Amino acid sequence: MMQTKFILVMNLALLMLLTACDVGGGGSFVEGKEVPSVRTKTLADVGGDLSKITSYRYPDPRMYQFSLDDALKKGKPIVLEFATPGHCTQCDKQLQLLKEMLNVYGEDVIFLHMDQYFNPEAYDAFQVRGEPWTFVIDAQKKVKMVYPGRILYQELNPLLKDLTTGQKNNG
Repeated sequence: MMQTKFILVMNLALLMLLTACDVGGGGSFVEGKEVPSVRTKTLADVGGDLSKITSYRYPDPRMYQFSLDDALKKGKPIVLEFATPGHCTQCDKQLQLLKEMLNVYGEDVIFLHMDQYFNPEAYDAFQVRGEPWTFVIDAQKKVKMVYPGRILYQELNPLLKDLTTGQKNNG
C-alpha cells in the first residue's frame, strides 16, 4: 500500500514537471509602460553556441541576434518571449509558433527568446515567475501586450499586423 502511494505521488510529480508550466507573475508590466533596457546574452556572446543560450531543441538563431537593450534601439516592434523549453512543454510549443511568425514578419519585428537558465537577469527585470510569458513591445519601447501562458497565432498576428502597418506588407 505504501509503495503504491509512493509511485502515485512520483508519477503525479513527474506529470507536473512534464506538462505544467506554471504561469506565475509577469510583474508590474502593463500596457503603456516603458520596458527596462536590459543587457541580455546574444549568440555572439556565447561564441555562436546555441546550447549556451537556450534549452530549446530546435532554436532559430534569429531569436538570439540582439540583446534586449540593443533591440530597443532599433525602433521596431519586439516580441519578447520568456520560455524555458528544457522543462516546459508549453514553452516548446510557444517557440515553434514564434519561429513561424518570424518567417512571416522577417525584418519588421524583432523576436527575442529569453531562457531562464541563460538570461535570468531578464526574468528579474520583468519580474517573470512561471512560463511562458509573451511581451509585445512597440517601436516606442512601450508594452503593447502582456500575455501569460501560450498565445495563439490568431491572437498575436493581428497585433503584429497593426504594429507593422506602414512597413513592408506582411500578407
